[in-house]
Amino acid sequence: MAILDQLDVLVESIAHRSAATKVITFFLAWLVAWLPIAIPLAIVLQWRPPKPLSIGQKLPLVLSLYALAPLVLWGFIRAEGTTFATYGFTLNGSSFISLLLGLGLGVLGIGLLFGLERWAKWVELSPSNLSQFFGALLPTLAISLVISGIEELVFRGFLLSQLQHDYAVWVAAASSSLIFALLHLVWEGTDIAPQLPGLWLMGLVLVVARWADGGSLGLACGLHAGWIWGMASLDAAQLVHYTDRAPEWMTGLKQQPLAGGMGLLLLGVTGGVLWGFGR
Repeated sequence: MAILDQLDVLVESIAHRSAATKVITFFLAWLVAWLPIAIPLAIVLQWRPPKPLSIGQKLPLVLSLYALAPLVLWGFIRAEGTTFATYGFTLNGSSFISLLLGLGLGVLGIGLLFGLERWAKWVELSPSNLSQFFGALLPTLAISLVISGIEELVFRGFLLSQLQHDYAVWVAAASSSLIFALLHLVWEGTDIAPQLPGLWLMGLVLVVARWADGGSLGLACGLHAGWIWGMASLDAAQLVHYTDRAPEWMTGLKQQPLAGGMGLLLLGVTGGVLWGFGR
């Protein structure tokens, strides 16, 4: 509680400062609140930065960090006299429907992506792994909803809304998406560098999703979760295998769709659909 009290004092002191100051303070406060948890957890998990994280190490660290985000954000909300709805987070029937629509759109996009690549014989499916795939669906769905919910609340909610106070909409959208992309380097290191343009474009598409949903995060959360869910389930079951017929620049460098033409095309088409829907 002492740490939270100190954070409250810090937040109140910058409540009327510039958007950039608030954003920097938020991320610093989030980090400070997490370190007392992260350090012993890293010791238990035997992780030594900057050594790359394994899946077993990454998941507990990410979830422990993300669990604190709403608490830190609540401090900012209390200091500014606003609500979570200010940042697009609402719990009602409309948001739930938007969440389901986004989830369906995200899964459909992943299905079309690999369906086209299979048709082109760039990938093959392993039918023997179908049981693992179905077994992974529920756990990956739960994790996907948590991760997407927190990331949307932070990046398309708090960060985008704060930047829009001081900057033009397109500057806020581009900047929040750039920060979203660059922060993936914390977990993945330089191995994720080829995916940075794709992550930036993904952030922009999710900004459009919030706009298309009238400022609510429901559609963006669902879409983001659908992408994570589809990819995580396929990866967990090792259901998809790339063939030597696949041009890497199309399917993705190091077999990462966000680092290839097809993944970028999927994002572009999804953004176009959302833009048309919003209009």
